[in-house]
Amino acid sequence: MTDVATKPKGPSRRARKAAGGRAIKVTLVRSLIGSPRDQRETAKGLGLRKLRSHAVLEDTPAVRGMVRKIAHAVEVETVEKP
Repeated sequence: MTDVATKPKGPSRRARKAAGGRAIKVTLVRSLIGSPRDQRETAKGLGLRKLRSHAVLEDTPAVRGMVRKIAHAVEVETVEKP
């Protein structure tokens, strides 16, 4: 039998929820007409439909990566989750 190295786990979902009620407000400020399809789909995945539409999302690495992909077309604000 071999020793299998296990990947250390991060904090549990409950610990993350208790530790931070952080959220970000993402607003679409620039049109995505003419941009690559994956960028348009990323905006749709964030819940952004029209110009000046916004979405309040949990501040996670996945959401931050999506925002970074279309950073040229969005504004981001940090807000406290209600």
